[in-house]
Amino acid sequence: MARLDIHVLGSPVLRQETERVTQFTPELRRLADDMFDTMHAAKGIGLAAPQVGRLERLTVVEVEEQRFALVNPEIIQRAGAIRWEEGCLSIPDVYSHVDRANEVTVRAQDLDGNLIEVVGTELLAVCLQHEIDHLHGKLFLDRLSLLKRRAALKTWEQEKGKYVGNLRVLPVGDLPPDDADQG
Repeated sequence: MARLDIHVLGSPVLRQETERVTQFTPELRRLADDMFDTMHAAKGIGLAAPQVGRLERLTVVEVEEQRFALVNPEIIQRAGAIRWEEGCLSIPDVYSHVDRANEVTVRAQDLDGNLIEVVGTELLAVCLQHEIDHLHGKLFLDRLSLLKRRAALKTWEQEKGKYVGNLRVLPVGDLPPDDADQG
């Protein structure tokens, strides 16, 4: 497995629509493994292919010992409402409360192409919605009010200089705990 560079806010790939996966190859499995490795190294709970510069409709999620590599995921059912403080591995050190569905059902394919359904509540539901948004070129900032978005972008202005070429290069070894629980 390899750690991949994470694209940060300002990288055009984060705003692109991903492409449906039709070939379930060893390369796709390797990409998912590398994404899990990268997500763990960055202390995240979810990571979508655009965040590592790829346009496959693929995301990896690991919440409360539930681990999924989801290919071509789509939300087929939503219920309830929850407000959760979100962060993003592509927008380090920026957090804001986002309103989302409290429960979602996601239909996807696994890495072998088999159809699966995942039902998530609370944190898992939030993470699934956050990562699927990435696959459609959307960021959690897009779900904020104008004032909250401006505040978040002001914080990002102070942070973005750390990321040359709009890339977050993960160091070898562990990261500090302040990067925990981002997706």
